[in-house]
This record gives sequence, structure tokens and C-alpha cells, in this order.
Amino acid sequence: MYDSNRPPSGQRRQRRGPGRPVLVAGAVLVLLVGVAIAGVAAVRLTGRDAGQPQWQADPTGAGATVPSLPGSAPPTAKVISLSATGDIVMGNAPGRLPANGGKGFFDSVQRALAADLVMGNLEEPITDDTGASKCGADATQCHQFRVPPSYAAHLKDAGFHLLNQANNHGHDYGAAGYRNTQKHLEAQGLAHTGARDQITVVDAKGVKVAVVGFSGYAWNNNLNDIPAAEKLIKQATGMADLVVVQVHMGGEGVDKIHVKPGTEMFLGENRGDPIRFSHAMIDAGADLIVGHGPHVLRGMEFYQGRLIAYSLGNFSGGAGALNNSGRLGWGGVLKVSLGVDGSWAGGEFVSTYMNGAGKPTPDTQKRGLKAVQELSEADFGDTAAALDAAGKISPPA
Repeated sequence: MYDSNRPPSGQRRQRRGPGRPVLVAGAVLVLLVGVAIAGVAAVRLTGRDAGQPQWQADPTGAGATVPSLPGSAPPTAKVISLSATGDIVMGNAPGRLPANGGKGFFDSVQRALAADLVMGNLEEPITDDTGASKCGADATQCHQFRVPPSYAAHLKDAGFHLLNQANNHGHDYGAAGYRNTQKHLEAQGLAHTGARDQITVVDAKGVKVAVVGFSGYAWNNNLNDIPAAEKLIKQATGMADLVVVQVHMGGEGVDKIHVKPGTEMFLGENRGDPIRFSHAMIDAGADLIVGHGPHVLRGMEFYQGRLIAYSLGNFSGGAGALNNSGRLGWGGVLKVSLGVDGSWAGGEFVSTYMNGAGKPTPDTQKRGLKAVQELSEADFGDTAAALDAAGKISPPA
């Protein structure tokens, strides 16, 4: 059952008013980032979990440029744009990496990605070999990925601002690989989210956006513990103007294109109840749900006036790291504009596909768009997002 304190249909919980200070519980990890400035505006402290860093604003300003706390000044923009992608794999070191060291990997989709806040699901560690790989030497049905530290620069060059680490490949090279990924992203001025209890707050045109990542794995916030997830989202609403949920959920494969009520299992793992989780997060205060995990596109719906994209599919799988056959090769860029109060101000889905080299490429055939149109209508009926032939997204009439 959902939280008995959730608001009636059509109503929203009132957020913390502007100008009030934000007090953060000691167990919550907070990463404050100024998207418009170079570097990550935060200080690393000792984590409460092995391999998990803690974050909080630096009260002295020593060693970092820390932006003003949320609520200390009114936002400078009434509407901001956000973009998001599904699974990003740039290659698999040491033997399956793109040509030219990956330079220009995202060039063909750079324009499509452009937004005030650009997010992606990073489905691999950025690290040298830590000696703690997930797959044993004799493993035959195990997949692990990594790319060298230099590849963090390709994400910056593409225009990304924030990468989600809440997924089943975040720990492919253990806790050290996870920490290395954070370090290499930060060195490029990129934010990250997804560690346990981590709320990442970024500043986009003066609008504070909190991004929280979830998956079914121990190194991330748990999508299967809905009460704990609701608590985290409620805390995030007091820290920012907008709240975005990044969530890795659902079974995998070409037969997993439909969203149905209930828990999804895959290879003995509980991959969550996508509908129940997403609705609960919006009831708790989230303004946008960005889903990924099935490696295929899924439909979109509106709930309480907020968009849920259940899966954005595969965005890239460099040098054949991901299967690009049929639906597995289709992805896209979700582009959304939201008012500072979370209200819908427009959206678009831009179809992409993984070419023969696994690079994301604009899809002039719009196969992904057609799939999302059909799946949205089939799975959600009256609550389905409406997508027109150009990819424009609208709430149901």
C-alpha cells in the first residue's frame, strides 16, 4: 500500500517556502553543484558505508566554491529545460574501446542533448582495473564494463552535467571503481547521484534541482524500500525547487517492452514495481521520473501532472559493448521544460539509435518515437503521454 498520508488526486504537498534555511539530517548525503561553474562545489567527508562517500556543503568555503543554500534567493528563471538519456556505455576496456580514444563519441547527438540540465545513466565505471571485477575468470554469463579515466572528458564534451550511478553496473569493479568514477567525473566538473542516501542538488539558471538515483542494488538507494524512498524524496523537496528521480528498474530484454502492475523479476533479482514506485515518488514530491534498465524503450504516462518515462532504452554501447539489434538499438533523448513549481511547460522525445560502432546517432526513421507512442497508448490509456509525429510530448487531454 502507498503512504496513507499521500495527498488526494490532483493535490500536491506544499514545499518549503523561499528564504527559509535548510537543515539536513546527518544521515543524508548532500552534493551541491553549481552547473554553471567549473568544478564540484562540495567537500568529501568520511562515508558511513564502506566505499560510499558522504557529502555536505563546506561551511567555511575552504577548498571549494559552494553555492548559496536552496531558498536563500528567488530563482532567476521561471522555466528551465532538462534532458535525459537511457543507458550509456562508451566501451569496455581493455579490448573493446572506440577508435581515437573515444574522441567525438557523442558529437552527432550533442545538439539534441542541449538543455539547462543534461543528465544520463552511466552504465559503467570510469576507472582503471581495480582488481575487484564482478565477473570471475571462468564466468560465461556475466557482463561487466569499464572505460579508462580519460573517458570522463567525453561526457563533459557532450554537454552532460550530471550522471546517474544507480544501476547494476555501478559496482562492476567494486567500491574502488565506484569511488574512482565519482572522482573522475568531479575532475571534469560533472555531478553524480545514486549513492545510498545521496541527494544531489544542482543549480540551473538559479533554479535548484535535486536529483536522486534509485536501483535494486546495495550500493544505491533501494527502489524496493518505498517508505525509505519516500522519506528521501520528501527531504529533497525541502532542499530544492524541483525534484528529479533517476531509477534503474524493470526486467531486461526485447520481451520487456510493456509496463504492467506488479513486481518485475529478472535472473532472480527483484527489479521493482515500476508503477507503484513511480507513483509513490510523485506523491512524495518528485516532479519528473526518468527510468532506464530494461535496455528497451517503454511507454510514458502522466500522474498528478508529472511525467513518468518508464525506460529510455539504450543510448550508447561503444565498440559493440551493448547489443544493438532491433529494439535493443533504439533509444532517445527526453527533453522536458518545467516551471519552477514543477508545472509542465513542454516536452519532446528525440529518437536515436546505436550505429555499427555503438555510438548514439539521430534516427531519421524515428523508430524509437513510434515505439514510445504505441507503448504509451497500449499500457496507460487515459493517463498516457501524447506524442505527436514530431516527438512533442503533451499531457492527456
